[in-house]
Amino acid sequence: SFQRLQKRARLSRPPDIRRATVELPATLYLFDCLGFEGRDLRPLPLLDRKDVLRRLLPPAGPLRFSDHVPEKGAELFERVAAMGLEGVVAKKADAPYRAGRSADWLKIRADLVDDFVVVGWTDPKRGRSGFGALHLAAYEAGRLVYAGRVGSGFSGDQLDATLARLEAAGVAEPAAEGAPRGPEHHWVAPELVVEVRYREWTEDGSLRHPVFLRFRDDKPPAECEKRAPASLPAAVEVAADEPASSGRQVRLTNPDKVFWPAEGYTKGDLVAYYEAIAPWLLPYLADRPVVLTRYPDGIDGKSFYQKDAPDWAPEWLRTATVWSEGAERELRYIVCDSVASLLWIANSASIPLHVWHSRLGSLETPDWCVLDLDPKDAPFEHVIEVARALHDLCDAIGLPHYVKTSGSSGLHVLVPLGGAFTYEQSRTLAHLLARVVEAERPDIATLERVIDRRQGKVYLDYLQNGHGKLIAAPFSVRPKPGAPVSAPLDWDEVRPGLAILDFTIANTPARMRELGADPLRPALDGKPDLPASLRRLQERLS
Repeated sequence: SFQRLQKRARLSRPPDIRRATVELPATLYLFDCLGFEGRDLRPLPLLDRKDVLRRLLPPAGPLRFSDHVPEKGAELFERVAAMGLEGVVAKKADAPYRAGRSADWLKIRADLVDDFVVVGWTDPKRGRSGFGALHLAAYEAGRLVYAGRVGSGFSGDQLDATLARLEAAGVAEPAAEGAPRGPEHHWVAPELVVEVRYREWTEDGSLRHPVFLRFRDDKPPAECEKRAPASLPAAVEVAADEPASSGRQVRLTNPDKVFWPAEGYTKGDLVAYYEAIAPWLLPYLADRPVVLTRYPDGIDGKSFYQKDAPDWAPEWLRTATVWSEGAERELRYIVCDSVASLLWIANSASIPLHVWHSRLGSLETPDWCVLDLDPKDAPFEHVIEVARALHDLCDAIGLPHYVKTSGSSGLHVLVPLGGAFTYEQSRTLAHLLARVVEAERPDIATLERVIDRRQGKVYLDYLQNGHGKLIAAPFSVRPKPGAPVSAPLDWDEVRPGLAILDFTIANTPARMRELGADPLRPALDGKPDLPASLRRLQERLS
């Protein structure tokens, strides 16, 4: 497993390594011996060198002798392919050792081949004709789910001919769940099927090293079902001998630096958390400008905002140029679209991640309307009561709504807008909802912006709905004691006893693995019947 190997190899802190001996145990398989007690064994035939190695190694433990199967290479390869392993290496039995690669050994890969539905394409770059890559998807439990993109394997004639075919079938929105957003992405009806060779499915649901093989006009899209991941036997460990070809390498610096002194959490812990939570966090970051707040000396040190991507950012880090009304100039925002980007951001000592409510390509139409329930001097129990009042109101008018902790002191309630309304309309909706709740609970809720005039009440902040306004991303870590995170909640959890510190970097990944589904996820792309809800809200106001 290439990804399991990467996780294990990145660890550097002794406590993490000790824990990984249980959670991600590693075994080193040794296949050659170049010398022993001052004697150079390299001129000997391979089988003789391996015989020495076999006698040197202990019979049990993390060091294992990598045995071989003579002559029955074809049968071995079939078995390896059936197990879902990467492939086999064939070596000349009587060859001496030669450094580097030579004709004395061959790698035979057991790549996977499957059919996928084409759901879109990307613009070409660097003088390439036609298209850049095809967006792929496969059916999973009856749903068409995004599977990544394939850009290699096409001939020049295929690039141009396929583009004409794609443009004829173009549609406005992607048919697959989880598809990326942005002006460089274009979408088609799910009618075209392609055969693709690839190494494996990554943990974020994309194909690793895909290569186009051919078009499948003979196969209906409905038959393109996602392959179940191969289950490796517990005793089998496979070492990959090459890095990911994406070139997105992130080297962790100062992982032992303490960022949360009271708890002892380090920068390495922060990076490890963001890597673990990436499958749930990345959908909220996709195609969205992100603003960093960097704490190079931890939560007790000085911090600074960073909207502009620094000059020393790697070339593969995606950025987008957006006009900033506050700065009165164009800013080069970072767009976090991959695990590597997320790890680079965390390694730059950015603890929280703040994002826009809208995405690139539709910056004037937010995906959600937000009400920030800010307690300041009010008890958190009152925040819960105000949130429940807002919940009851939205239920009464048929308005979908979802909730998360801010990770700091309050709660955020999000109403999905589906990108169909402007920021001004979003702010108006939030204001109307806030007015009703304030009228119904004047003892604990207020719309007063001035803190000294709030009289210890919960502030219903509806003004966070605007172009360029930010919100702490779901699952974002906050620079507070205890390392809390902004945690999506089910409404059943919003009850007396709920606390911000119930959700931290120490327990949130395990919580999400247990939950499986993210309760806030529908806020990203839900499309409510807002006119009908507004009519009911107007009746209530009257």
